[in-house]
Amino acid sequence: MSPKISGKTIVFVLFIAAVLTVLVWWIVKNPVSELTESLPGTDNRVSRADSILEVINIGEHFERFGEAPPALSETWPRFRGIDFDNISKSPVKLIDGFNGRAPEILWSYELGEGHAGPAIYKGTVYLLDYDEGKRADMLRCFSLADGKEIWRRWYRINVKRNHGMSRTVPAVTKDFILTIGPRSHVMCLDREDGDFLWGLDIEKDYETEIPFWYTGQCPLIDKGKAILATGGKAMIIAVDCATGEILWETPNELGWKMSHSSIMPYTFGGRRMYVYSAVGGVMGIAADGPDEGTVLWSSSEWNHSVVAPSPVCLPDGKIFLTAGYGAGSMVLQLGVENGKYTAEVLQEYKPKDGLACEQQTPLVFENHLLAVLPKDAATLRNQLVCVHPDDCTNIIWSSGKTSRFGLGPYMIADGKIFLLSDDGTLTIIRPSVRKYLQMDQVKIFDGHDAWAPLAIADGYLVLRDSKRMVCIKIKA
Repeated sequence: MSPKISGKTIVFVLFIAAVLTVLVWWIVKNPVSELTESLPGTDNRVSRADSILEVINIGEHFERFGEAPPALSETWPRFRGIDFDNISKSPVKLIDGFNGRAPEILWSYELGEGHAGPAIYKGTVYLLDYDEGKRADMLRCFSLADGKEIWRRWYRINVKRNHGMSRTVPAVTKDFILTIGPRSHVMCLDREDGDFLWGLDIEKDYETEIPFWYTGQCPLIDKGKAILATGGKAMIIAVDCATGEILWETPNELGWKMSHSSIMPYTFGGRRMYVYSAVGGVMGIAADGPDEGTVLWSSSEWNHSVVAPSPVCLPDGKIFLTAGYGAGSMVLQLGVENGKYTAEVLQEYKPKDGLACEQQTPLVFENHLLAVLPKDAATLRNQLVCVHPDDCTNIIWSSGKTSRFGLGPYMIADGKIFLLSDDGTLTIIRPSVRKYLQMDQVKIFDGHDAWAPLAIADGYLVLRDSKRMVCIKIKA
């Protein structure tokens, strides 16, 4: 007669079997079997191999729609304006508030997805768009007063959507327009008629690794020279705007890479220089003299993988550097003795501990720094704050928990801060080194990712979100 097996025994045996099954699965299971290696192209960018094979004829297409608009008097000719400080020096008086209603939108255009900002030159607006239908980097020229499109010049290039495509602001002078596209294709045109002068494929010619989320560097024209960071075989180059001739190249001996940051001109210690915050470090390059194009100083203490804000260069030799994604900020102090420069770290801290930014570059007002903090700044996240550069961890004032602004742009014009939130809300603020003074706020348009730099001239403010550009008149 077989022995009787109790129910408890059966349950125990089943439990042991289940445990052994789980244990065997745990041992043989590959927990990352569904993950793939980070390979070129998996981040939705064009691969290096594809970019080498692609034939790109920079500036090959042109279309005119109308005659040049009546000339106005003012310009906003590049990223951060005439003096690279994002402050308008115009005498035009602007509104203090909206009287309970949004200002009239004078004109608007649907754009390719991106965050490229406009430049303005005496009544004409220039914007480097990405046309998804034509698959083309397209410089578009508009009338500031009525929005009529005057002409466009473009070239076909494959750019996959990677949180938008376009990123940069053209540089415009009396004679030239200079653009740099998402994949670092440089185009120089005659400003008056849009005639093509020359093009440069930085990606191919300098074996440049295009930054994640594409090129964010806004081009610079200085004394008739295009000044560009390549982060490839050369660190920075100078090109004659009239001829396209390469005038000098700064060797990239440290192998630093192109960032999203833009080159800022600076004068300190009796020398003009170009300050650039690369992926790998920050440096100052001689902007004139017999050693033009050589490195005056550098520091690898500032080294982060994603850098978008540009260096803020202060008159006393301090340079404020900041970046997003937890990088925080650093303050350098330049020194010079017998023509030799040094760069000493004065402060370094995380975003929760002081002034930091993710995309936009801080404003300088009465020797103080004003900026919107990133989302990882703890309780002060997305608030506008004020600090003194002697101690950027000491928050003098903040806009408060009910006034948060996201990643949108801001500028000073007519002694007021105009700040655009991500969603298309425009806030007017009275700048102060003592307290936050909000004057008015209104929703301009139903925006999404309104991150592009603002531009203003003759009382017209041009602003955009990821897919639409609008113009409003804010003249008092």
